[in-house]
Amino acid sequence: MISDEKKEEVRAAADIVEVVSDYVKLKRSGSGFVGLCPYHDEKTPSFNVTPRLEIFKCFGCGESGDVFKFVMDQEGVGFTEAIRQLADRYGVFIPEEDNDEPSETTQLREGILHALKFAGVFYYRNLIENPEAETAVKYLEDRGYNRAVYKKYGLGYAPSGGEELWKAAKNAGIDEQYLVEADLIKPSNRGSGYYDTFRGRLMFPIFNPTGKVIAFAGRVLGNEKTAKYINSSQTKVYNKSEVVYGVNFAKNEIRKHKEVILVEGYTDVITLMEHGIRNVVASSGTSLTPGQMKILHRYGERILMIYDSDSAGQTAMKRGINIALAEGMEVELLELPEGQDPDSFVKQFGKESFEDLKKEEAGDFVDFLLLKAGEEGRLDKPTEKPKVITEILESIANIKDSIQRQVYVQYLHQKMQKFQKVKESDLYEQLERVMNDKRWEEKRSERREEARQRVQENKDDASSGEEQPPHPGQRTSAVASRKKPHFEKELIRLMISYGRNMVEYVCSFTNAKLFEDDELRVFYEDIIDRYKKEKDFSINTYTGEDDPFPRLVGDVLLEQHTASDRHEEKVGLKYEKDKNPYKTAKSSIRAAQINFYKRKLNELADLIGSAKADERLELMERQKDVKSKLTRRETSDPDDLYPDPEKGLSNEVNEKVFQYKMKNEK
Repeated sequence: MISDEKKEEVRAAADIVEVVSDYVKLKRSGSGFVGLCPYHDEKTPSFNVTPRLEIFKCFGCGESGDVFKFVMDQEGVGFTEAIRQLADRYGVFIPEEDNDEPSETTQLREGILHALKFAGVFYYRNLIENPEAETAVKYLEDRGYNRAVYKKYGLGYAPSGGEELWKAAKNAGIDEQYLVEADLIKPSNRGSGYYDTFRGRLMFPIFNPTGKVIAFAGRVLGNEKTAKYINSSQTKVYNKSEVVYGVNFAKNEIRKHKEVILVEGYTDVITLMEHGIRNVVASSGTSLTPGQMKILHRYGERILMIYDSDSAGQTAMKRGINIALAEGMEVELLELPEGQDPDSFVKQFGKESFEDLKKEEAGDFVDFLLLKAGEEGRLDKPTEKPKVITEILESIANIKDSIQRQVYVQYLHQKMQKFQKVKESDLYEQLERVMNDKRWEEKRSERREEARQRVQENKDDASSGEEQPPHPGQRTSAVASRKKPHFEKELIRLMISYGRNMVEYVCSFTNAKLFEDDELRVFYEDIIDRYKKEKDFSINTYTGEDDPFPRLVGDVLLEQHTASDRHEEKVGLKYEKDKNPYKTAKSSIRAAQINFYKRKLNELADLIGSAKADERLELMERQKDVKSKLTRRETSDPDDLYPDPEKGLSNEVNEKVFQYKMKNEK
């Protein structure tokens, strides 16, 4: 046990504001500090830190405690380990003694962290001592790194044999479970035993904000035909979407400058830091995520993004702009001279030249996007200019502060005058449309997630064999599990069977609201999402996805054959259902719309029955309109309702109708 005297010594040494600031962006408020609570989602800060009392308290969710409690909660460790972490950080000596028995979850996390720490030392020693690491050493020396750099950043080498780490850890008494959970070793496919995850690679440890090793990135050496980098998989201590490489080294400098420099590579971070530019991080080998941006916003207000000039780098930068703006950060961008990256530029020209270039060339995101559009020749084409304006407005729409949005619209209006005379009022109207689309997309995503959760809940209820009472707004299991409408299954089948042209046609006349079945509605929305992102949505793709997609694919494909088989049994002729797939689509669209309008009439009848007198008239007008639409579909042939794509609509027009429907679906 750690003595009470030692606990109080650590408590006195630890700065609760500094510790909390590793996880929460704090601002001074009177004699204390406030920030957004890390225990629950909120938009208005209600999380308070009082350094005089050495406590934190959230007035939103009620969480409170001292510096030990905060570290325990955020790091997922036990009380003793939290004390030891803080003691290491603030230079308080704690003798090694038997600890209290930790919980199973805490023990697993601590075991994983211990295994990762062991691996870091193992890789480092192999880089220094193993002759096999000669290629890795030469690579680092060519970049100007010496042993002091190896040690500071924990660089190492993973031997190529395939079992060295596993055997060394086993000999050191480390449980194999911890090594597997840390993604340091994997079970062998040849029977018993394990093999090392990283083999023959230069190793970069990835640290959390407090400096603990939580993962690794391994770089291939030489010209092997394999991935240049491989990263640790997701583990109980490593969520790659919430980790930024170098933040443990850079956080204090970011606070000092109120600015973070974001680069692409691990060596970019190391080289810039070694040349005195220390407020720099990298996105840990992944596309930038909102979780990573939230971490960066804890420490700085402004982000300077430096990405490679290739198409992948530019795409990543454009996506990063929107994420940073949505997080509330100021955004600047810097493009280095052709053929240069931050590592090579700083080594060749030094810190001063980098700072000068940053001061002279770093630009606002509006300037950057216009510059890129100009270089691509898009501002010279009448058809492309509106698209460029809309893309920039889509970025502006991510800004939460209305005054700041207004300033950027005015700035865009000013900048566009040299390319296209555009009214400022038109820009505001287009921005409002973009923001409405954005809000609608967010609501659709929420509904899709709610539907997924309902489906999963019903599935869990069915598997448990227990009848659960429905929560408010949820259908009962009996309703949710009823037979799926055949016309809804047909629409899904046609879309995944006949590709993009069929999706364009079907979606010209439908939307997600037509689908009564929760699972099929989720399926429909997923197809649309994949279509818009130009991803594959074929039968093979969905067969390999998680439940419920493989089950639904089987269900909708079965629908294709049952009628045909029954028809053949009756009359001796095989009926080809999809001889004209668009005719099948028309019939299914008509049936789905009829079903939808019948449901609307039932809803309106219920509302009219309980409505006040002044509301009833309006509801009856709506009822009359719905009846008219229903009657038209019930009394008309599908061919009269929906034109053939090859006759009434060209593929180009179909595409335009589809895009309009996607933006104006209500």
